[in-house]
Amino acid sequence: MAEQENSKDLISVLWSGADILRSKMDANEYKDYLLGIVFYKYLSDSFLIKVYDMICDGKPDTLKEALDVYSEELNGEDAEELRMAMKDECHYVIEPELTYTYFADSARNNSFNREQLQKGFNNIEQSDSIFADLFTDIDLYSNRLGTGDQKQSDTISSLIKEIDKADLLNSDAEILGNAYEYLIGQFASETGKKAGEFYTPQAVSKILTKIAIAGQENKRGLSVYDPCMGSGSLLLNAKKYAEQPDYIKYYGQELNTSTYNLARMNMFLHGIVPDNQNLRNGDTLDGDWPTGEETDFNMVLMNPPYSAKWSAAAGFLQDERFSDYGVLAPKSKADYAFLLHGLYHLKNNGTMAIVLPHGVLFRGAAEGKIREKLLRSGNIYAVIGLPANLFYNTSIPTCIIVLKKHRDGRDVLFIDASKKFNKGKKQNEMTDEHIDAVIELYSKRETVEKESYLATFEDIEKNDFNLNIPRYVDNFEKEEDVDINALLSDMTKTDAEIKQVQGDFVSLLKELTSPDEAIMTSLNELLRKMEG
Repeated sequence: MAEQENSKDLISVLWSGADILRSKMDANEYKDYLLGIVFYKYLSDSFLIKVYDMICDGKPDTLKEALDVYSEELNGEDAEELRMAMKDECHYVIEPELTYTYFADSARNNSFNREQLQKGFNNIEQSDSIFADLFTDIDLYSNRLGTGDQKQSDTISSLIKEIDKADLLNSDAEILGNAYEYLIGQFASETGKKAGEFYTPQAVSKILTKIAIAGQENKRGLSVYDPCMGSGSLLLNAKKYAEQPDYIKYYGQELNTSTYNLARMNMFLHGIVPDNQNLRNGDTLDGDWPTGEETDFNMVLMNPPYSAKWSAAAGFLQDERFSDYGVLAPKSKADYAFLLHGLYHLKNNGTMAIVLPHGVLFRGAAEGKIREKLLRSGNIYAVIGLPANLFYNTSIPTCIIVLKKHRDGRDVLFIDASKKFNKGKKQNEMTDEHIDAVIELYSKRETVEKESYLATFEDIEKNDFNLNIPRYVDNFEKEEDVDINALLSDMTKTDAEIKQVQGDFVSLLKELTSPDEAIMTSLNELLRKMEG
């Protein structure tokens, strides 16, 4: 419970930091400032806690105490040795006057200088390639922060003071990571359409992850790959369900640089050590990655941009990811290009789960040919129809396609989960009960009336390889029989009530008078019409 309280306190502090910026810019911009500065505080606080432990072999009571001990030690003869030890431990070193604790004190004394914060950002970025260009999106000199030097500096200073209330000294990585996730979700809600670029709703993430990790929970050194990782939330879900989370290797790629930076921060804030992070800023379809030592993974999780455009250049027919299929996903719809990319990088005994629009289940032409090849090879293991309006960036219903590399059968499990949701103000929501019901149907892998259908390859062949869910799961609800006598009785009653109200209304109109003859003429005309 204390942990929950701590998490709540952390969220409210971070959210009030957002209030400082909310009137100045939209959520898509202020998320970069807020999340970036929170991340700098995390790096600084972690550094002070570790350096204090290295010097005093214990935990400081306050960050100020840790800063004082650290400053004093740097004046001694072992200063260089301490710096090197800390560089090994953290991959970066923060000088005392560039710590967040120092900045917060300066902000409270009205002596904060944003040039120092910029210097702090630069030093971190230059300390190790894993931090390269991490703070690029934070413009401390932007006019959006206010007009003129003083106002801009004051805005940053207020933000630093507010975020300093977040107690990271007594919050473990999970609490901070969850608070960060919550913020990302809130930004997604405020940002609306743009949110699809960086956020997969937690309910969908849970289903994808539980499906992909099934049977692999106790694997040490589990590898998970998301080639369209957004803020990394989907990748990070794996640690919630793995029995040896500290050994998971994360591989992810993201096209949008700001979102890629967000994912890197998210990884650190969830306590993922640098050696287990393999993230890249790049275009997943244009250039295959990864191509080095590790190229296939136990789990592949994907929520790619739906029906995105891509080049579909003829050269891709020679690309190993697509060459087996003889055709390419159409230029206007890259859905199958993303799917085949993910499948190519799946281990022979792994599982892939991808969210796509329903069109991929039944569209013809090139997509039909790719789908048929996948079905003949037994790669499509399950198709799950999700409720409409779950995502921030689209209201269309989507489906999860589960794929396997090599298996004996070619049957496909269809699940219709389109009605498993609670209606929300902006978005529909799937609760844990809904999620568990889907996972249970998936695990049972059998036909359940109106919910699931285990289709044989012959069933699918008969349907010309069309995977549209209603062809397999009939969820038609028969309307109740109408009681004609009760209906007639209701109609008679309603007619009587209408006559009564009309009569009362006419009586009221008759009581109206006016000295204006034209008005009286119109009124009498109205009465005549109403009476008959």
